Amino acid sequence: MEDIDGALIMDGFDDCIAGIVERIGQPPIICYDRDKVLDKLMSQGMDYEEAVEYFEYNQQGAWMGEGTPCFIRKLESELFDPSLN
Repeated sequence: MEDIDGALIMDGFDDCIAGIVERIGQPPIICYDRDKVLDKLMSQGMDYEEAVEYFEYNQQGAWMGEGTPCFIRKLESELFDPSLN
């Protein structure tokens, strides 16, 4: 990962960035699309299980300080229906 204004980015995963998370009293951080990260790892020769294991240990599980990126799992539209609340 490399440091840009306090927000860490993962080398080679720019196409997996979902956006920037802004939090009160804390610096903004980069947010990655978890599924895109897994797809990218699989495109590099890993099977699904290897990609998940690598991701969970080396990316999601790597605490690098306050600028550590976060990862989002996007909800399927049928799973999130505000009219049901």
